[in-house]
Amino acid sequence: MARRKDLPMDDYPLIENHGLLGDLQTSALVTTDGTVDWFCCPRFDSPSVFGALLDKDRGGHCTVRPRHGTYTTKQLYLPDTAVLVTRFMTEAGAGEVLDFMPVTGSAVTARHRLVRMLRCVRGSMTFDVEIAPRFDYGRSPHRLHLTEHGAVFAAEDGSELTVHAVREPQDRRILQVMTDRQDDLHFSLTLEAGQERGLVLEWAAGEPPRDVRLAEYQQLFDHTVTFWRTWLAQSQYTGRWRETVERSAITLKLMTYAPSGALVAAPTAALPEQLGGERNWDYRFTWIRDASFSVYALLGLGFTEEARAFIGWLSDRVKERAGSDGDSGPLNIMYKVDGSSDLEEQTLGHWAGYAGSAPVRIGNGAATQLQLDIYGEALDSIYFAHRHGIQLGHHGWTSLLTNLDWLADHWDQAGEGLWETRGGRQNFTYGRVMSWVAFDRALRLAESSGRPAAAARWSAARDAIYEQVMTKGWSEGQQAFVQHYGSDVLDSSLLRMSTVGFLIPEDPMWASTLDAMERELVSDSLVYRYNPEASPDGLRGSEGTFSLCTFMYVDALARAGRTDKARLVFEKMMGYANHLGLYSEEIDLTGRQLGNFPQAFTHLALIDAAITLDAALDRG
Repeated sequence: MARRKDLPMDDYPLIENHGLLGDLQTSALVTTDGTVDWFCCPRFDSPSVFGALLDKDRGGHCTVRPRHGTYTTKQLYLPDTAVLVTRFMTEAGAGEVLDFMPVTGSAVTARHRLVRMLRCVRGSMTFDVEIAPRFDYGRSPHRLHLTEHGAVFAAEDGSELTVHAVREPQDRRILQVMTDRQDDLHFSLTLEAGQERGLVLEWAAGEPPRDVRLAEYQQLFDHTVTFWRTWLAQSQYTGRWRETVERSAITLKLMTYAPSGALVAAPTAALPEQLGGERNWDYRFTWIRDASFSVYALLGLGFTEEARAFIGWLSDRVKERAGSDGDSGPLNIMYKVDGSSDLEEQTLGHWAGYAGSAPVRIGNGAATQLQLDIYGEALDSIYFAHRHGIQLGHHGWTSLLTNLDWLADHWDQAGEGLWETRGGRQNFTYGRVMSWVAFDRALRLAESSGRPAAAARWSAARDAIYEQVMTKGWSEGQQAFVQHYGSDVLDSSLLRMSTVGFLIPEDPMWASTLDAMERELVSDSLVYRYNPEASPDGLRGSEGTFSLCTFMYVDALARAGRTDKARLVFEKMMGYANHLGLYSEEIDLTGRQLGNFPQAFTHLALIDAAITLDAALDRG
């Protein structure tokens, strides 16, 4: 794309104009013009080091771009890897930046590296590099210490970012280094065709800056490429959309915290669901719901170890508050990646927000909401894993029993619902459906494993929920199941009713529900969550269509035998992906992506929809 200084939204890059890097403990976003504008360290949910995505003036960044005034850019991933290549084309030559993060492994570490390798592939090119960190969301000033081998940015809070130069001993003079009043680092580098040099940004290096020889860089690069290609080779997906599905799998892996197996909902915070609006949430945490869905996607593709790791993480959450009688139940709806639950919501008042979309929120005040559906999602994923040979031990099962005892006492009450509305509790139909799933899967688990169970109580609760949903959750006027009892509002979460087996796909009541959703929630194949004007959610403004819901719609259509429509919707949705195959949370009327990016839920639903649609087309 051509570089322009009159970009919309005060020069903020489009949300979709980013690629994702990661080392399985944290991640970074790189724009299509070579800027790292989001990087938190040492974990996904740590304070940012580069945060220009949420405040272009005060957030901090690391920029690499040609000195030549006019250039075009292209961006791609090295096939089957998480190595990002940003290419620059000018009249004088062509160059590229290879960005990657060496994988850290499953042991918790403070040390993280971001490698930025500059290459000239045609002609010659002078690269201008600017490194301007802003520690602790820009709240901790820093000092710059230069050495002949690199630099150290030292923040007042004790954080350090070290810059190592990738170069050979004989070519130190090709660098021109400058600093400024803010203790930021600027340098230029001129390369001819075939030359490559670069830098390694290292958090908590534990050593002074040093020269990284090209041979050492090549080892880092080769090891990273080998890791990703070896990991992806485990995929058993051979369907029609292999490249798309496998890119989603890599994206999900990049959002998985290896030490615990927990999957973050997104690596970003406070990206708006409506430009200029207040729907700006921190998604750098692990939702029970989202991560439970990951079990289906991971096992569906053949990634057994990742599914096993998450089931272990989930089992720990079930054990630690088993039997709790707190207002939000024994499970929180979300946790930090290490399993801790302190997610106090704060506002960064000194940041402007993406394109002026304030407030900028970190933490998440919805963590202790009552959302009854999470018990069904947790039990469904545990049951699905059990069928694939991943089983709970004795303590995990006994803890599950106490959670089910709590649910048996509390399923028939109002909650906030899976969309985390802040407009008051309601008797959400989806919450009841998933409570039914919890008891149904518990009964199946107990029978298949010979475990002790309160079978009569669970069976009675399951049957009572079914009868209640079929009477109170159904609207005669809409001829559809509705968002909550006593309303005529439709809700796309109920697209999962046939997926989880509450209704068979051929049921006339389900067919008419699909028809009603198509009339009211589907806009040229894209699907809204619900109509906030008809069902106020306690927040101002509107939102775009939800990409998760569009893929859920594909899944529901395929299961209902409407395969032609399902395939058309799926193929249309492919056109809304960014240039790398990544999706954020929402899509607005112009086709622009909105919300946190990339969103795990969307990519999980994409994988599920592709697998279901493949099977339906094969049968047909």
